[in-house]
Amino acid sequence: MTKGDGTPPKDTAEKSLGDIVGEVSEKASLLVSQEIELAKAEVADKVSKLGKGAAVGAAAGVFLIFAITMFFHFLALFLNDLFDWNTGWPGYLTVALLLTLLGVIAALLAYRWFKRGSQLKPEMAIEEAKRTRAELEAQTIERDQLGRSLERGEAVKR
Repeated sequence: MTKGDGTPPKDTAEKSLGDIVGEVSEKASLLVSQEIELAKAEVADKVSKLGKGAAVGAAAGVFLIFAITMFFHFLALFLNDLFDWNTGWPGYLTVALLLTLLGVIAALLAYRWFKRGSQLKPEMAIEEAKRTRAELEAQTIERDQLGRSLERGEAVKR
C-alpha cells in the first residue's frame, strides 16, 4: 500500500509532528485549490447563463420594436377605415400626433424627476449625522463636568 504521493507508508503508526503538520498543510493547500477551481467553474457557468439571457433579451427587444411598429401601422390603417378616410395619410398623421403627445408628456415627466433627483445630497443622512454629533458632544460635556466634579471631591449625583 502506498501513500497518495507514491511513497510507501512508514512501518510504525507514529509520525513526527513535522510530518503531521506537513500533511495538514498539504491537504489544506489542496482543499483551497479545489475550492478555487469550484468557484471558477460556478462563475463560468453563471456568466454563460447571463450571456445567453442577455442575447435572448436583446432578441426579444428587437421583436418587440418590430411588433410596436406593426401595431402603429395597424392603428393608422384602422383609423382610416373607422373614419372612412379615402387616403392613408390622416391615419398616419393621427398616430404620429398621438406618439408626439406621449413623447412630450414622457419628456416632461423625465425632466421633472431628474430635476428632483439632481441634487445628490443625502439630506436625511446629514441631518441624522448632525443629531448624532450633537448628542456625542453633549455626552462629552457631561463627562467633562463629571470629571471636574470628581476632581473637586464632589459626590456623584445620579
